[in-house]
Amino acid sequence: MIDKQKVIELTQEWLASKEYFLVDVTVSKDDKITVEIDHAEGVWIEDCADLSRHIEAGLSRETEDYELEVGSAGLGQPFKVLQQYINYIGKEVEVLSKAGKKLKGILKSANELEFVLTTTKKEKIEGSKRPQLVEEDLHFAYNEVKYTKYIINFK
Repeated sequence: MIDKQKVIELTQEWLASKEYFLVDVTVSKDDKITVEIDHAEGVWIEDCADLSRHIEAGLSRETEDYELEVGSAGLGQPFKVLQQYINYIGKEVEVLSKAGKKLKGILKSANELEFVLTTTKKEKIEGSKRPQLVEEDLHFAYNEVKYTKYIINFK
């Protein structure tokens, strides 16, 4: 079986001189290797091919046969690493809490411990006839959510 750590090391070696970051590496029981990378400005197919060649050069097909797929994390997919949260600060995201509540809002900030989602809700303000839109910052630890993902708008 292909050593996942070896694939991670080869990927990190290639990433060292680039602005890309590693999102995920999976190795299935039948040696299908999937490497997901991302970049603040998107992933270029040429870079995926270059990374694929780099990984293949570090693995031996004579020892084990494998299938290798290198690609981007994909828009609309749940975030897996902190850098994805950081890249989408200021953008609209969807959060599904472990309690089952789905929220939409603007990703305000993110660090190693938590992220902040700014939501807008209607609230009756004392002295006004109609409800007003009020912003609320919600703090989430990463283990409190099932997923967070970027909302693609075509407006």
